[in-house]
Amino acid sequence: MTSWPKIKNRLGLILLFLSDIATLALIFYISVFIRINFLPKLSSSLPVFNQNLEIYWWIFIVWPIIMIYEDGYSKRFAFWDEMKFLTKSSFFALITIFAILFISKKGPDFSRTLILTMTAIAFPLFPIIRPFFKKILFALGLMKRKVLIAGSGPAAETALKSILNEPNLGYEIAGFIDDNPLQKEIGGIKTRKGLNQIERYIKKAGIHDVIVAKPELKRDEIARLINHIQHKAENTLYLPDIKGIAVSGTELKYFFQEQALVLEIKNNLAQPLNYISKRLIDYISAIFISLILFIPMIAIIIKIKLTSKGPAIYTQKRIGKNGKLFLCYKFRSMYQDSEERLKNILATNPEAKKEWETYWKLKDDPRITETGKFLRKTSLDELPQLLNILKGQMSLIGPRPYLPREWKFIKEESPIIHALPPGITGLWQVSGRNNQDYNYRITMDSWYVKNWDLWLDIMILFKTVGVVIKRDGAC
Repeated sequence: MTSWPKIKNRLGLILLFLSDIATLALIFYISVFIRINFLPKLSSSLPVFNQNLEIYWWIFIVWPIIMIYEDGYSKRFAFWDEMKFLTKSSFFALITIFAILFISKKGPDFSRTLILTMTAIAFPLFPIIRPFFKKILFALGLMKRKVLIAGSGPAAETALKSILNEPNLGYEIAGFIDDNPLQKEIGGIKTRKGLNQIERYIKKAGIHDVIVAKPELKRDEIARLINHIQHKAENTLYLPDIKGIAVSGTELKYFFQEQALVLEIKNNLAQPLNYISKRLIDYISAIFISLILFIPMIAIIIKIKLTSKGPAIYTQKRIGKNGKLFLCYKFRSMYQDSEERLKNILATNPEAKKEWETYWKLKDDPRITETGKFLRKTSLDELPQLLNILKGQMSLIGPRPYLPREWKFIKEESPIIHALPPGITGLWQVSGRNNQDYNYRITMDSWYVKNWDLWLDIMILFKTVGVVIKRDGAC
């Protein structure tokens, strides 16, 4: 007999599917409105749109089939993985629709402009509507998956934090179970005793998935535990005792004869086309942003010159790709005698010294001018680094541009971090910015390079916009 939690999960999936169809219909009618009322004004060569809308019915079959093929209703996505899924689905739907029109020779009977407009609108609209509707379903208790964590140590805590940090997955922690629990509660959730009773807990609580987080077990013991759970729960997730390696694009390979599993860890930087694409995006973006913000940048230069002595643009040596030094450009946000001021602060203020040694920054930094505070809050002080991009020294997205004096702290990670040019923004900036300690920033930069791909850059770019708007952690 199907349990009530599983019924609610399936009901939620049906409603999610119907919401996707409704979103597609909304996109279609918005596109029709734009095609009829706006596009003819931009191009007089477009013919009058007077087609019967009913002939487009098959698009509402093709598009969802693509989403089903891309595992849109069988997999649980973290937020940014869902954005990637929706982007890919919209792109592949466009290709499939045009392929059908070409093969059937029906192209002249349909408005290709309308279909292109649909795709253009789907790119931003689907990623807004789908996660929002999923939140509603989760709030109603639908489409939730109850998870039981096998373990009670640090690995189990890691599993809990990972799930709590990804609410888009829709996982609900039902509890922890272990033979000899190290803690009675983890994060306020009860730990039960007896792994041999796990089958009873799965049935009683309507558990969908079990996460095995017991790295302390021997290899054979882990295999027995996973094999025991596999046919009791819908899914069994194993949390291996390994950190610090690349995970993006990593694939699982297996050899039947030896019953061996292998992790294939790809080096995306070894693909010349990937790196060329990144640099091409950098140059095009730098030129475009420079043209758009040319007048505001001139206004900033004038403002800096009028409010404090010294040059408007400040240059400083930084560590670049392959560890080479370069001159990094910034709008000056500090007084000219900032170094002397810093020495005095650290010599006379123990709390400020401790803060500096932890973060290498001061929240209430007296060295910063009033104009500089505004520039840093809005990240406008970074704009001159567009010139560094055009000179090939920096990237739009990348690791931090470290100072030479920081070399002793990063030299072990330098071969990884400096495999890419430093960026105006990066993973370190959207992961708490100055609220994170120094070692965490180095870890983030190393993780970024190990896992680099173009989608990660897109994700960071969108998150940077959100961080700047909220002024999260800026100084």
